[in-house]
Amino acid sequence: MEADVVAAANELVPLIRAHRADAEDLRRQPPKVAEALAAAGLLQMYLPKSMGGPEYPPLTAFGAIETLSRADGSTGWCAMIASSLSAFMGWMPAELGPFFAGNPPDFRGAGSVRAMGRARPVEGGWLVHGQWDFASGLHHARWLNCTCVVMAGDAPQLNAAGTPVTRTMWVPATAATILDTWSVVGLRATGSHDFAVHDVFVPAAHSYSLAEPPRETGTLYHPRMLLISLWTPTAANALGIAHGAIDALVDLAGHVSSTMSTTRLRDRPLVQTRVAEAAAIVHAARAYVFSAVGRAWATVRNGIEDPGPMVADARLAIVHAMHEAVRAVDLVFHAAGTNAVYSRNPLERYFRDVHVAVQHAAGLPGHYESAGKVLMGLRPMDPGW
Repeated sequence: MEADVVAAANELVPLIRAHRADAEDLRRQPPKVAEALAAAGLLQMYLPKSMGGPEYPPLTAFGAIETLSRADGSTGWCAMIASSLSAFMGWMPAELGPFFAGNPPDFRGAGSVRAMGRARPVEGGWLVHGQWDFASGLHHARWLNCTCVVMAGDAPQLNAAGTPVTRTMWVPATAATILDTWSVVGLRATGSHDFAVHDVFVPAAHSYSLAEPPRETGTLYHPRMLLISLWTPTAANALGIAHGAIDALVDLAGHVSSTMSTTRLRDRPLVQTRVAEAAAIVHAARAYVFSAVGRAWATVRNGIEDPGPMVADARLAIVHAMHEAVRAVDLVFHAAGTNAVYSRNPLERYFRDVHVAVQHAAGLPGHYESAGKVLMGLRPMDPGW
């Protein structure tokens, strides 16, 4: 199973590399690449089996996202986001699978988990209005994940704790307006524009709340595994970008020198050292993710009453991997000297991409603090630990 999906990702590498420049110019995935990702099932890796999806474990999805990201960070990012969003179909009735994904399934989601919209209850469902940002893969999506504050008249409905009630709506992409906002330093080809929805009716059955138990019973959708499932591919994206940066330097070093020396980069001890250091950093961080996430998965799957320590270790491995990926890319970028700054060399794109990728919520430095609290027997304030 894992070999098949990684092989599918690897088969797309020549196509992805051939369209990297076009993707940067378009600021989105070229249609040919997006369609190839969908055809290979790489936009729906977490879709439930009950809906015809593969429901891959997070470490299986990791291998595919890492492979795509090594070829191009933005392509890997789009597959990562879409597959993560497909996990939320685990909160939907299985019989709606053909409606949302088709038969055979071809689910394509984009959107946001941030409650940036308003949902007003009406007969049979909800009236949705709002604007959401960072909608990666928006141009090739068919369904938009729109998280909303539930309104009670002109004010938000409050729960027992006195905080606003939220609910997420699946809105057809054709009902949204794309706003051209994605002018950024890195991950340019993700097409992560804003989108707006104006008073669109959403049937009640097309909404869900993460405050409610998932309908699926698989480990992938278990509340204690949810953030690990969603964010393990995010770490894969960062580490894949770092692998790509190392590849780019190795390729570059074989045929360039610099204005200060005629010695090729590959023959310089400092460059050799930096490549080795970067490779060790990436492989060590990857091994920690596989070890910690694997233990957390087994613990939750086996029904251990308190999986907290394993969950915390997996969360720590994820944030650690993302920051270690940045460190590795920085090493090889600076080892290349002024050669690295030219857009004709892929290394500069990997540098830009990884510094944007680590801005994802999975890479927040605050996760180190939460992990430290768990290690010292304290209770973190953040949920999911």
